[in-house]
Amino acid sequence: MSGSKIKFGVIGCGHIGKRHAEMVSRNADTELVALCDILPQEKTGANYTGVPYFASAEEMLASVPDIDIVSVCTPNGLHAEHSLKALNAKKHVVCEKPMALKKSDCEAIIFKALQMHKQVFCVMQNRYSPPAQWIKQLIESKALGNIFMVQLDCYWNRDERYYKAGTWKGKLALDGGVLFTQFSHFIDMMYWLFGDIYNIKSLFSNFTHTKNTEFDDSGFVSFQFLEQGIGSINFSTSIWDQNFASSMIIMGENGTVKLGGQYMDVVEYCHVKNVEMPKLPPTNPANDYGAYKGSAANHHYVIENVVNTLKNGFTASTNALEGMKVVEIIEKIYAAKQK
Repeated sequence: MSGSKIKFGVIGCGHIGKRHAEMVSRNADTELVALCDILPQEKTGANYTGVPYFASAEEMLASVPDIDIVSVCTPNGLHAEHSLKALNAKKHVVCEKPMALKKSDCEAIIFKALQMHKQVFCVMQNRYSPPAQWIKQLIESKALGNIFMVQLDCYWNRDERYYKAGTWKGKLALDGGVLFTQFSHFIDMMYWLFGDIYNIKSLFSNFTHTKNTEFDDSGFVSFQFLEQGIGSINFSTSIWDQNFASSMIIMGENGTVKLGGQYMDVVEYCHVKNVEMPKLPPTNPANDYGAYKGSAANHHYVIENVVNTLKNGFTASTNALEGMKVVEIIEKIYAAKQK
């Protein structure tokens, strides 16, 4: 594969699927060769000259055998099914978050990938933001010393403009809940920095979505990290009218750091022994309904990582095991719900 373009097929042509298609089309080392969605092309608006459009994954994989890698951008509850179909066809996979809605489905994907000798790239593009890269280095260098407490707060708006009648959003089997659909990026960030959690206690409520979702919209979660420290997650999609913020406060023996902004893409506070806050590159502006800026604007890094991994021997920025661990953590949080 080192001497030719990597050929992509995209399953699911909604907002994120079209984002994948666009990033693939812009990269000099990749080529978009197929698109797929159950909705007709005129409805999705996924129009690329010379790129065939199919109504099913099976038809796409059978009709375009030279696909190297499949981007799975379908509703959450279909990620496992479509990833497995691509792997069975001996294709690499780029899977949008979450990797699946059950750990057991993630395990099936990992088993099939190993069996077929194929890579599974999980999309957690918030890791690429300059503040995320900086805080990762800060943690790994032990500049904060022992970690005492981590507080993750996620407060967004999702109302009838988002949960439209007749769509998959809000359905438990396809959506999975706000920790999967809205906040898994931030749970991934926490896992990436501090590892797994245990001794979980959760309290949930549904304030404003009793008529348009099948799950709770808000919650408090407390836990311990396996390695060191305690933590909490406070989240809600009941903020009125527009997104408020997401933040992470990290308190260690040598100081405190706070990441803020809608996507935890701004360093709002840094007071750490012997650490001078560097001037970080600018972060993409945050996004809201349908305007894919913010974290979604980092998708080009995902495609670049695919190229570097398949052609140049790099490692996946978020591998399948990490994708599974995020799903497992969210499953454990929901399972710990107080009765």
